[in-house]
Amino acid sequence: MSWLAETPELALKGIRKVVADVVRDMQENGETLPEAIACKRYSGKFMVRVPIGIYRNLAIQAAESGVSVNRLATSRLSQ
Repeated sequence: MSWLAETPELALKGIRKVVADVVRDMQENGETLPEAIACKRYSGKFMVRVPIGIYRNLAIQAAESGVSVNRLATSRLSQ
């Protein structure tokens, strides 16, 4: 969904109307509304495959810092 307008304020007002229209249409047709991303529960886990060289560098940096690779990666991702 999108809405083009001359100002951010008008664009936000327009997108809110579009969302309200879509929600109303879905409800009228008995469709299940998707769960808001902000309301979902997350496990905090995800797997990422990286090249061996990158993992080796992370492992060395983690060891030099006295932390786990997981903690180092978490720190880097949160920046």
